[in-house]
Amino acid sequence: MIIFGLLIALITGVLFIILCTNIIISLFRKKPFPKKMLIATSIGFFLLLTIYIYEVYFFTFNHIDRDNLQEGPGPVASPTEEYTANAYYEPYGGAAGGVNVLVEITDHRDHQSQIIYYGDAKTDFNLDWVGENTLYIHNDHPENSNSNRSITLQVDKEIYHESGFVCKSLLMKDRYETCYQN
Repeated sequence: MIIFGLLIALITGVLFIILCTNIIISLFRKKPFPKKMLIATSIGFFLLLTIYIYEVYFFTFNHIDRDNLQEGPGPVASPTEEYTANAYYEPYGGAAGGVNVLVEITDHRDHQSQIIYYGDAKTDFNLDWVGENTLYIHNDHPENSNSNRSITLQVDKEIYHESGFVCKSLLMKDRYETCYQN
């Protein structure tokens, strides 16, 4: 969807430049207003707006490529063994890219799994239960003071998403009481 959006943005940008040029030409040379170009550019802007709204306000974790996930720390059982936390690494961007980390909680009462943490993976990452339903996620790079993504979450009420898409998502906002972002 992102590649499609970039392609639409490129095409719309070119159409906008052509539209502006045609408007200027029509003003100076007394030619008719370029209505078809205006319609084509308007459709491009409308498609871009639609893609933006979809990506931001209808966000889910369905975009995760589960086939390429790598096992991280876990499974780590909660003190009452009601929950299990698993971490997974998601490489992105090829050789010059990086790695995201996600933490998935499995609730053994109803056998449901949900992601409660998603962010950029740092060099020092681990999971530790600090209560029956409270998980401490340590995600830091000790040599960089701005890299700390560590957080304590109540697994049944809270979620962390580094870019905040979950916090804006109309599809996910009812699942959590509190949403954190970087």
